[in-house]
Amino acid sequence: MIAGVALLAICTLIGQLLGEGLGVLLGVKANVGGVGIAMILLIAARMWLKTRGRYNEGVSRGIGFWGALYIPIVVAMAAQQDVVAAVEGGPIVLIAGVGALLLCFSAVALISRLSGTPETMDEIEAREAREALDAARAPSPVTTH
Repeated sequence: MIAGVALLAICTLIGQLLGEGLGVLLGVKANVGGVGIAMILLIAARMWLKTRGRYNEGVSRGIGFWGALYIPIVVAMAAQQDVVAAVEGGPIVLIAGVGALLLCFSAVALISRLSGTPETMDEIEAREAREALDAARAPSPVTTH
């Protein structure tokens, strides 16, 4: 559980630093996307751990525990700050925000259309269970010497 909390903390700190740096680069006196960057880093870190077989129950529980408490609060606080910064930043910041939102919506629609028929997690698990059952029932190859 400690490893999951540590992973979330590291991603949050890096996201906040990058968000502050992005705000400085854009000339906005606010954190620009720090929470979003942190969440993307957390997703990437989880995927990286899963591919290496190091994503265990403790990491999952630690991330889940703080995710249930911490992430919604931080997202709400960041959203409030971003709106205040956007209003103070003038129309160009609002135009950039709306443009980014439309780009994301378009990307999701495009990916959804290109990916074909989606499968729910229940359907995937049922298919895998059927395949495992079929493999167990299949006769083993007979070898002759």
